[in-house]
Amino acid sequence: MQGEKVNILFEFKSGPWGGGNQFLLALKNYLIKINKYEEDPEKAKIILFNSFPDLKITKKILSLKMKKSPPIIIMRLDGPVFLVRGRDKHVDEEIYRFSENITDGIIFQSKWSRRENYKLGLKYAPFETVIMNAPDPLIFNKKGKIRFSAKRKARLIATSWSSNWNKGFETYKWLDENLDFKRYEMTFVGNSPIKFKNIRHLSPMKSKDLAKMLKKNDIYITASKKDPCSNSLIEAMRCGLPIIALRDGGHPEIVKKGGEMFDTSKEIPVLIKKITDNYKKYPREINLPSIEDVGKKYCQFVQQIYKKFKMGGYIPKKISKIDTIKLQFILLKTRMAEKINKRVNRL
Repeated sequence: MQGEKVNILFEFKSGPWGGGNQFLLALKNYLIKINKYEEDPEKAKIILFNSFPDLKITKKILSLKMKKSPPIIIMRLDGPVFLVRGRDKHVDEEIYRFSENITDGIIFQSKWSRRENYKLGLKYAPFETVIMNAPDPLIFNKKGKIRFSAKRKARLIATSWSSNWNKGFETYKWLDENLDFKRYEMTFVGNSPIKFKNIRHLSPMKSKDLAKMLKKNDIYITASKKDPCSNSLIEAMRCGLPIIALRDGGHPEIVKKGGEMFDTSKEIPVLIKKITDNYKKYPREINLPSIEDVGKKYCQFVQQIYKKFKMGGYIPKKISKIDTIKLQFILLKTRMAEKINKRVNRL
């Protein structure tokens, strides 16, 4: 890229938070490092936003698209929400409608996510690509990782910011009730809808503390369903942990030979033994892109669109005031339905 800098239009949170927040923080730091980040969205040539933003960010994106020379808008899309949550198909419909009107490019986090979103009705954007996530290498790395020893209990760990049952809690409940805790010990870090009897449950942690905890363990287990590109999984692998993952969503694209896949909970004890019997080979097979690799791919994708725009081969989408009002009404209606659904689900 030359003078075209990127602004990430996102409400960043400090402390323990979801995977999207953690990845975008790492990406922002990379863009700042290479002098390709613009803090002011009004000055940025390219705007990157996370799908299903809050109303404040939505209004900002719409106002930018009404400008005489609107910026290039790129959406980082995960989901589909309907598959991840098992409900709320209207959220995906909102995202797709928003994308059709204002998005110039889409970055999917996995091939699985791209395929499933198109199946549900997402229309093709002028530009699209698949780029996996990556964590902050200064935090999630192998430095200080404990050595595995067959002379002690194997240490297992699972993590989740969300307490949604689709994050794998049926499997974690099964492990809590059936795992041989004379041979293994297991820790869960995050929010959980169940109270464990044998698994040690720790509250959500800041990234630095979570990385230290991951490095104290031997194997990472994830049973999340329809997860497009689990940041928790990637963070664990970056810390050198072999993986046992549900064969679903984007997990197979991430794990590859760095672990084992399962279809039912009952397979997990066999897979734990398989990994502990051949422990050394799994960390060597972990092959993930670094934040530099991922950052370069983001920049290359942005450059591809911006170059075509500068050469007159592409005109960024614009939106009229009337269409903006219509979209805002639809989005507000969907957000209200989302709030109602959350209250109903709590009850």
